[in-house]
Amino acid sequence: MRGLEGKVAIVPGGCTKIGRAVVDAFVAAGTRVMVADIVAGEGFAEGVAFERCDLRDDAQIAALVEATKDRFGRIDFLVNVACSYLDNGAASNRAQWLESFDVNVVGSVMLMQAAEAELARNKGAIVNFGSISSRVAQTGRWLYPVSKAAILQLTRNQAMDLAPKGIRVNAVSPGWTWSNIMDQLTQGNRAKTDAVAAPFHLLGRVADPAEVANAVLFLCSDEASFITGTDLCVDGGYGAMGPEQAVPAIPLLMS
Repeated sequence: MRGLEGKVAIVPGGCTKIGRAVVDAFVAAGTRVMVADIVAGEGFAEGVAFERCDLRDDAQIAALVEATKDRFGRIDFLVNVACSYLDNGAASNRAQWLESFDVNVVGSVMLMQAAEAELARNKGAIVNFGSISSRVAQTGRWLYPVSKAAILQLTRNQAMDLAPKGIRVNAVSPGWTWSNIMDQLTQGNRAKTDAVAAPFHLLGRVADPAEVANAVLFLCSDEASFITGTDLCVDGGYGAMGPEQAVPAIPLLMS
């Protein structure tokens, strides 16, 4: 894809499975990457640097942006993978609500503000992470879906106000993806994860992190030069399926 080689991306959450796939895809495309996370990263390829950063701390965000400029000389892309999965549904207290929004929404906005001048100078792009969870009700989950829905509205607002500065802003909304949380829940059982996911996705499996990463790179590339304010669903048909799932209902009525 055009427009990636020689550019610089900041990837908060770049140490997770999905984040790491984004980083690896950027590197393969010739993009240098600053990984930001609350846990130390290791084993990254040449052209990748790491800066510890808690998105709840504005001073650390400012330090991240300065470290990226010092190391690479420019900033072209922000890819906001970092996320809190904290969610106790209806029982979530005020502190938990604030924590979820601070990490999932506000932190990315503060990073945008800190990097805005660089992004405008380089006519850059931002990719936020939405989710299939933003569009449907999910039993026992409130904080994560609501914060992800907020991210999609934020994406539209950012796209409108940053367009005059030449900054494009889009989102990706993955379906179930082989991620850190899936790994933890199944104790590393990818086959079980695919089996549980199958009835909810037309393609009958979870996404591979690299498949999500490819969508991110497309939105950052020159191939997407006239795309802004949109949400690209990388969901294996989850959103298209609807409540009837992929089985015929009429035979059930006739049996």
